[in-house]
Amino acid sequence: MHYRLIAPLLLLVALGACSTTPRQIRAPQSVVEQGPGAVIFVVKRSWHTDIGLRTTDLHPPLASLQQALPQARYLLFGFGDRHYLLTHGASSGRLLGALWPGDGLVLVTGLEATPEQAFGPEEVVRINVTAAQAQDLEAFVWGTLATDNGTAALLGPGPYEGSFYYSSKVRYSALHTCNTWTAEGLHAAELPVRSSGVAFSGQLWRQVKRLTNNKDVPAGGADVRHQHSIRDGDVRLGNAPSR
Repeated sequence: MHYRLIAPLLLLVALGACSTTPRQIRAPQSVVEQGPGAVIFVVKRSWHTDIGLRTTDLHPPLASLQQALPQARYLLFGFGDRHYLLTHGASSGRLLGALWPGDGLVLVTGLEATPEQAFGPEEVVRINVTAAQAQDLEAFVWGTLATDNGTAALLGPGPYEGSFYYSSKVRYSALHTCNTWTAEGLHAAELPVRSSGVAFSGQLWRQVKRLTNNKDVPAGGADVRHQHSIRDGDVRLGNAPSR
């Protein structure tokens, strides 16, 4: 198949994957880490990526989002195409429409479990950063959200329990996908990640994984490590949405 035909199809797959939903699980309180500094989580879900923070690391105004998810110990943020996600991508026409610039939204997911438990340790990278770097990321996420009198504009419940859609003032397109947005957030936190040319999750994931061996990461470092504290079988309990 000619490249001119393949490229749009690949973009359609990437755009549609930004609606992927995580599994919903519960975790015992004993597994929630409380350590110095802050932690940024990057979660890879097939073609889509999320970025997350511990709720104990949040500050106003972003911390206000936890009011809707009081039991959450981690909040994940994912950018997406508003029309496609709110209509559940029910037709190829809607998917094709996602190639063109349109309104964006942010899906906020609350987790009681660690991200590693929810998605598997191989799909999560955690980056230890300074409090200042984490607050830079918070400012980036909040700056993405549309607000009304200082309150994030809620669109409604997300696709599963423990999630909500919020309106975004940032536009979504084939050139500015969920993965572009995640890369921009990491860059805003003064991490050596580029967003230019990033549309697919793999383009971002390779950069995030390289932080593991990067000794020149700005203050706070990128002490990226996976947690294997519980067995894989233990995290797949209950009726939860599949990845």
